[in-house]
Amino acid sequence: MKIKSQKDFFSGLMFMVVGIAFAWGATKYTIGTGARMGPGYFPLMLGVLLALLGGVIAFKALVVETVDGDRIGSWAWKPLVFIILANLLFGALLGGLPSIKLPPFGLIAAIFGLTFVASLAGDEFKFKEVLVLAVILAVLSYLAFILLLKLQFPVWPAFITG
Repeated sequence: MKIKSQKDFFSGLMFMVVGIAFAWGATKYTIGTGARMGPGYFPLMLGVLLALLGGVIAFKALVVETVDGDRIGSWAWKPLVFIILANLLFGALLGGLPSIKLPPFGLIAAIFGLTFVASLAGDEFKFKEVLVLAVILAVLSYLAFILLLKLQFPVWPAFITG
């Protein structure tokens, strides 16, 4: 069978792999029933639905004809690297890295680091716009996670709060 849309086919495969991984990982928790759901119920159902959706998309890519075959382009390495680095930096700044004696810098610094590094993934970098975005995200994150949800993690660096 010939692949008629590479983009759809490989997207469907990716969805199926991620869905199967979630469903398989969920089996390590108590599943429960529809009336009394356990902690593994939602990730199992989400994984199964994602795998089914991926199957439908991959099947469609084998059946529906496209004009140019929807070829997959080259990898976008710059955005990939900067987005992954931004997430790693967020985790390191939020919780610290005890193995290298990096203290937690807190939520606000982590949001600023995430925003600035992730913005480098784009084609152009405008400092003022990124700064405004970082401030808005930091304020909204503080309101949502600290004030409303009352989550317990550092907001400011340890050397400021003591």
